[in-house]
Amino acid sequence: MYGATDYDAIKKAAGDMPVYGHWKSFTTENGLPADKAYCVRIDGDRVLVGTNHGLAVYEDGKWTNYTTKDGLGHNGVLAIDVSQLTGDVWLGTLGGLTRWSGGSFYTFTQLNSGMPNDVIYSVICDGKDVWVATGGGAGHYDTYKDQWEIYMERNAPMHEPWTYGVCAGDGKIWIAAWGGGVIEYNTKTKKFRDYTDPDEQMELDVFPDDGVVHDITTGVSYADGILWVATYFGVNRYDGVHWKTYFDKDSGLLSNFNNFNRAVGPVVYFCTDKGLSTFNGKTWISYQRNENNTGGKVLITNGPKLTDRVKTTSYNVHTSLSHNFVLGVDANEKEIWIATSHGVSRGERIK
Repeated sequence: MYGATDYDAIKKAAGDMPVYGHWKSFTTENGLPADKAYCVRIDGDRVLVGTNHGLAVYEDGKWTNYTTKDGLGHNGVLAIDVSQLTGDVWLGTLGGLTRWSGGSFYTFTQLNSGMPNDVIYSVICDGKDVWVATGGGAGHYDTYKDQWEIYMERNAPMHEPWTYGVCAGDGKIWIAAWGGGVIEYNTKTKKFRDYTDPDEQMELDVFPDDGVVHDITTGVSYADGILWVATYFGVNRYDGVHWKTYFDKDSGLLSNFNNFNRAVGPVVYFCTDKGLSTFNGKTWISYQRNENNTGGKVLITNGPKLTDRVKTTSYNVHTSLSHNFVLGVDANEKEIWIATSHGVSRGERIK
């Protein structure tokens, strides 16, 4: 085991970035309904986890699981958000959008509502509105009017109707559109704007920092005036004027293959196939599990991009993620939760 000396060094090297440690992992052996976890959401004193066999809720040190037998639209739960207005939990599943309210489940589908598609990859609550990214376009549900609006290639600048992520902020909605880059929707003007890869190259970034790195986008997240974009070919930062692109070869990003991202304040969390990378525009901190034991590494890169004078330093720690294939993340001022392809992990914030 590695002692506190490593954490002291990590905290010193981290600057103003949060640091997580003392990881604890959960699998079917200690309460989860399935080991494959797609998403996670911190909701006050409880944590909500979407798995491929239902919803798992961690509260007071124990897990409670819900499936289609309890009212879920499908046991594959891909996305979760919680309404700040009502406290309702919205669950994006492989069989519709399920609202969990007052202890009861109700599912919106194509057949009983105006929802675009039953496969829900992402869901977010924006005041009274609920937005979903689906396999058949983006959907907007006005909870006051009980009305749906659908956006796809016929009425929005999308290459095809498959959408993978959605986020909100400052009166705008951003949609990660498969093959269509990022779609921006202004909720006041009702106008669209699209951001696509100017290079129009599938594998090359000919002109660095010229826009979205790739038209196949897998996630969008907005916080503190910054839009963060995840793709399978790198990630982006957009401040409303300038784009910045980051690759695993020239920054502290663990991998160009990104499944999901979430921004919390000035820090963004990228879920990759090789672990979790965190970034605030200046410093990268990544968390990676060892192959043969429960220990791992914390890697710190003090600089947005690697140069001859900026290197990545690796620190050994005795606990780490449950698996390096990370699919979901959420964090607050006390802790971080990670959803992986083999269990979920909780990290304690130590700085």
